Amino acid sequence: MSTPSQTAANSERRTNRTRSLHPLTFIKEIVKHWSFYVMILPGLLFLIIFNYLPMFGVVIAFKDYNPVKGVWHSKWIGFTNFEFFFKSDALWRVTFNTIFYNLLIIVLVTSIAILFSILLQETGSRLSTGIYKSIILLPYFLSWIVMDYIVFALLSEDHGLLNGIRHALGFEPISWYGEPSYWRIIMPLAYILKSAGYTSVIYVAAITGISSDYYEAAEIDGASKLQKARHITIPLLMPVVLILSLLSLGKIFNGGLGDWGAFYNLPRESGVLFPATDVIDTYVFRALKNMGDIGMSSAVGLYQAVVGLVMVLITNYFVKKYDSESALF
Repeated sequence: MSTPSQTAANSERRTNRTRSLHPLTFIKEIVKHWSFYVMILPGLLFLIIFNYLPMFGVVIAFKDYNPVKGVWHSKWIGFTNFEFFFKSDALWRVTFNTIFYNLLIIVLVTSIAILFSILLQETGSRLSTGIYKSIILLPYFLSWIVMDYIVFALLSEDHGLLNGIRHALGFEPISWYGEPSYWRIIMPLAYILKSAGYTSVIYVAAITGISSDYYEAAEIDGASKLQKARHITIPLLMPVVLILSLLSLGKIFNGGLGDWGAFYNLPRESGVLFPATDVIDTYVFRALKNMGDIGMSSAVGLYQAVVGLVMVLITNYFVKKYDSESALF
């Protein structure tokens, strides 16, 4: 049962919420802080033009789209565009691969990034910290096309570095591009190499915001560096970790965390590797490129967006149960 003070506080919050929803109050707020709203205007326009206006195009998924007739005059065919995808084996293959890789990558990249961020904070010297940051950040600025050449230089059956080492040791070369099972490991490793450094820098910024009083008190109590990391740094980082993880889950059905180039470039479009490397985005791209069927490609893209939204809602629900302040909404 709530106390009188809690009841009064809840009543005040409801009153403030009602006031904030009033149109005149909102207009006054804009006039008062107009400079801040002007600064967010470019980003807001970008979001509206490139994210919200194209949403009207989802109607193509339900039509036999004809570029000559246009979107509105093309024939309405209902769920026919969905039938090909939902009746094919590709549905479960690309859905499983998309979920499997993204969940694995989120867990691995987050864990390694937290480890890197803690180690960077313990280096002490600003010069050495700057050098380490530059080294781990470098792969993030390489495109997946460049990463493809690096991976190929390592894994090529004839001239790859790894097979060269195996040959020197008297072992037979491995056909990395001929066996799908290897890519269950190669793809996550490539993502860790490219993304862990960038994510760790974000966590370093979050660690910098943690009050030094906690660490000073822990030192007085005789805590080791490992104990300080375990009982202070990691718990206080969790809100940032949860928010970044939720944002990553929002992209889980958009290729590889919003970057499908890895799944398109690294396997070099090898059909043998499709069982282990084909995700929804690469499937949509090939469907559009090979068949030219815009309606069917749009149907798969709509399925991708809906399932991604459902996963975000479910995950946000559980995060809200764990820590309501860390939820997105």
